[in-house]
Amino acid sequence: MPQTLSLYNTLTRTKEDFVPIDPKNVRMYVCGPTVYDYAHIGNARPVIVFDVLFRLLRHLHGAAQVTYVRNITDVDDKINARAARDYPGLPLNEAIRIVTDKTNAQFQADVTALGNLEPSDQPRATDYTREMAAMIDRLVERGVAYVADGHVLFSPSAMNARKGPRYGLLARRSADDMLAGARVDVASYKRDEMDFVLWKPSKADEPGWPSPAGIEGLGRPGWHIECSAMAMAKLLEPFGGGLMCDDPMKNIFDIHAGGIDLVFPHHENEIAQSCCALGTERMANIWMHNGFLQVEGQKMAKSAGNFFTINELLQTTIFGGRKWPGAVLRLAMLMTNYREPIDFTVSRLEEAENILVKAREYVGDAPVGTIPDDAITILSDDLATPSLINWLASIRKSGSVSPEDYHAAFALLGVDVAGQTAASLSDAFKAELHAKISERLSLLAAKSFAEADRIRNELLEQGIQLKDGKDPQTGERVTTWEVKR
Repeated sequence: MPQTLSLYNTLTRTKEDFVPIDPKNVRMYVCGPTVYDYAHIGNARPVIVFDVLFRLLRHLHGAAQVTYVRNITDVDDKINARAARDYPGLPLNEAIRIVTDKTNAQFQADVTALGNLEPSDQPRATDYTREMAAMIDRLVERGVAYVADGHVLFSPSAMNARKGPRYGLLARRSADDMLAGARVDVASYKRDEMDFVLWKPSKADEPGWPSPAGIEGLGRPGWHIECSAMAMAKLLEPFGGGLMCDDPMKNIFDIHAGGIDLVFPHHENEIAQSCCALGTERMANIWMHNGFLQVEGQKMAKSAGNFFTINELLQTTIFGGRKWPGAVLRLAMLMTNYREPIDFTVSRLEEAENILVKAREYVGDAPVGTIPDDAITILSDDLATPSLINWLASIRKSGSVSPEDYHAAFALLGVDVAGQTAASLSDAFKAELHAKISERLSLLAAKSFAEADRIRNELLEQGIQLKDGKDPQTGERVTTWEVKR
């Protein structure tokens, strides 16, 4: 019997059975990085969460039937500022390309180290300015956008005056709350404070493209229109030689996702633009959002000293005095429900590493088998990754699932549990292990046998078998270890 996937829809505030618009073409769009700096650990959460969803959709519908688009924003004021700062001797456009190429390459390497599959497509915003201009032209023609002082702005009030979806349905905020949350720029050319920029003029040294709506000179897009245009270009069906289809039934895709911080204004504005340009009631059928991330109980911020990039956690000892393998970082993320806030702590990472050690000991050299039906059922309940991890712990203890199928269940989470050996243990784990062995030898010398046994048993639970013996030269007690099989 086919498995029913249930997902929480931010748009309706309910959990719904997922029914794809076209079962042979399941489509998902996730907002990706703005490539001006290293991605921080909070950026990793949506990448990991929606990679698990991608894996599950591929299992349920077939890999060839699922399209996952995650964009790359490579035009932004922050990018311009970083390029000017880092490469003052180069023309700005040349410096921008260096920054975005370098930063994107680092992002791809970091998220790959976290065990993520490559999306079906990763469009760069600068390659889709033609589509953005076409959408803006359509919005001006339909009376929901206007030209002012070289800018094009979208008017939520004009949208609300039309028949169709109203502005604010996703955020469900009052007008005052939306105005405060939008952090709007004060500009004399705006008709209303809530109006937001679709296009703005470029300065002489800034990147620019032919402007829409009859504006002379070069300009560049606003952030929100970028995702609307890229989603349209990659997930919807164009007509003839044009850029947009006039059939509303073909202008909706299945899932749009991102962090909870994007609900307003970014996703709200995407919906407004797309629905008005394409004549639809919805942009996507299901909207999914992951919760915030804090570090050791505090909001992550450079001023608080708890701001960490993915790369720092992978490559340096800045957090907890050690490096953290990608599989540990990933599993720690998945131990909290994706919609809940997550407290990213050293103790949580240590807990995740212990789970991995035990899982790898159980799997050994077993290949990937068949994903157990129970694992699919659990995960199909709105990506219940904590429940799946707990279930995996229980079946490991009972031995009710073969190592091959156990391996497959972890692979569905994107967590690598292949063949644990002494060589595959992290250097940090080995250092901690040797410290534990030294502590135990001291306890044995002091005849604190109960404490020594406690350490031995703790390591055994982590899949490490201690073996006591004597040095043949000195006769002193020595302890060796191996991964328990």
